[in-house]
Amino acid sequence: MATRDAHGDVLNQYMRQHRIDGAEPDRPWAVYLADTERRFHLLAFDLDAKAAGSAAAAERDADTIAGLLDDAGLTAVVCESGPGGGRHVWTALAEPADPESVATLARLARHLCPTLDLAPLSNPVTGCVRPPGAPHRSGGRSVVLRGDTTALTAPTATRAQVRALIERLAQLVDDAEPSQTPDPRRPLPLDDHGRLYLPGPRRPLPAVSAAALREEAAAGDASAVLWRVLIGAAAARWHYVDVAALVDTEPGLEHVRTYRDRSHRTPRGRIGAERVLRRQWDKAVRYVATSGRQVGDDPTFDARADAIAAHVRQVQSRADAAAGRWTRGGGPADRRVLDVLCVLALQALRASVEADTRRLALLAGIGRETARTALLRLADDGWIVQAQAADGPHGAAWSIDPTGAFHRDAGTSRSQADPRPAGAAERTTLLETLTARITDARHDLFTPGPGLGHHAGNVYARTSTDPQDLDELSQTTGADAATTRRTLDRLTSAGVLIQTRDGWRRRATDYRRAAAARLDVSGRLDDRARRYRIERELWAWWQAEEAWMRAPRRTAPSRRPGPGQLALLPELGTNAYGAHPRRADGRADYRAARAMLSGPSADTDEPETAERDLVHVLGAVRIA
Repeated sequence: MATRDAHGDVLNQYMRQHRIDGAEPDRPWAVYLADTERRFHLLAFDLDAKAAGSAAAAERDADTIAGLLDDAGLTAVVCESGPGGGRHVWTALAEPADPESVATLARLARHLCPTLDLAPLSNPVTGCVRPPGAPHRSGGRSVVLRGDTTALTAPTATRAQVRALIERLAQLVDDAEPSQTPDPRRPLPLDDHGRLYLPGPRRPLPAVSAAALREEAAAGDASAVLWRVLIGAAAARWHYVDVAALVDTEPGLEHVRTYRDRSHRTPRGRIGAERVLRRQWDKAVRYVATSGRQVGDDPTFDARADAIAAHVRQVQSRADAAAGRWTRGGGPADRRVLDVLCVLALQALRASVEADTRRLALLAGIGRETARTALLRLADDGWIVQAQAADGPHGAAWSIDPTGAFHRDAGTSRSQADPRPAGAAERTTLLETLTARITDARHDLFTPGPGLGHHAGNVYARTSTDPQDLDELSQTTGADAATTRRTLDRLTSAGVLIQTRDGWRRRATDYRRAAAARLDVSGRLDDRARRYRIERELWAWWQAEEAWMRAPRRTAPSRRPGPGQLALLPELGTNAYGAHPRRADGRADYRAARAMLSGPSADTDEPETAERDLVHVLGAVRIA
């Protein structure tokens, strides 16, 4: 039963137990989803509609989950949870499911349905939801909108059907198109038809993409099937014409030929089909070229992805539990660095990654010295450990597994009852969540000084377009209510957040750039990135010079390109910029080297004319 406060008002806390053989309680009540052995007999998807206007999103997510349950053979009962327009989607299991499988199911469903509350399905001890007919604390009751409640009292669902649901969700997560378009400024080669492609010998399609090409896409989500085909083709070094030749014959390319119009599909016409395929092909090539997504037939990938995803979840859960650690002193920068290391670990599929301070600084939106001291503080507190010191051109390697638990538990951490690790999908959800958080916090507006500072960026990164009250944001960020309130007021004054009756939320349009311009901090991160790039080039140039000086005379070239001369095929131990500048006494001239790298061509992302012609006209690839 729900508890009451000192004034007799009903709280959204269910701490008092009530025997089910008695009369119905006179207040809101809920039922446990799992038994005393932590096995789930009920699955209840709680879709919140806390903010004004969010009822439509909850309804849409409820329809999505109910459809997925039906496809897996699980009978769904959809309820309107109360007067706010929230939804509960229920299904019952004849064969109970283990908590790890249900938690995986919940995380994958949350990735597709943002209004889903993870708490009931993630806590087998106290997770509970108000069943059909139970009263709501704001008035009204949970009303059945679709389905028959006898399916909840006489269940027939099996663990195999739960397994099928998890597999379908994992497939949808892996097949989802990126929410953000990759940077179009990154140069990629064009084929003879003016379409992007990835250089290299053509390979057969990966098994997953080949199966999608043969799938009857018209019966399901044809867009997802097309995307699965295209990313596999791009990764296999196919060209646009290779896919275009299959449009008229292969069932998996149905989305190119037709579009869904209510309950049937309508032909696009030749011009419309070409437009869709061109747009999606270029998007797929850029995505494969810029993302860490693994596309192939490695049978160990899913298990390895699942192991690193589970470890990163543990690190993040521990960090969230110690939220106050990240609000004092250098704590805001420390949390950003920890999050970046987790992203790099997910991309590399291992707990230890090479990460120099400049790379960490640019990814986290902080300075390199701040990144260096953050690494030292995290290591002192036992969050990370240095696995390998910096050596020459290689940066130091840092591990998010200081106790060695990742390798020790990788093969035994999962329950044997888990039907499928769904590791690739779990890794995808974590990557997108952490990357979005880092990206939101990394902005000129959140730099120190005239900017709002690192903590303000971390707070902003944990907000959304749905209102959150002060208590919720204080708990999420780890700061006390007074500190959180001051930070929220600054973000509101800057115009990037809006305070409503229900709490603080983001604007529909991102005003961070305009706010940064008003505070005169625009371009800070770009200037930092340009400065660090020059420093890297200077270091690499001198490393190459030292390698040349140590090389035996029989392998050293008799005449090297002069400083600044482009070397098409650099000799071993030299650099594409040629010999390092020297002073009259023969010592290295670092100032001249910096001046050469800081010239006009160094301040732009475009290569200079000669190099651009070599790349685009002759097809050359820069190798050093």
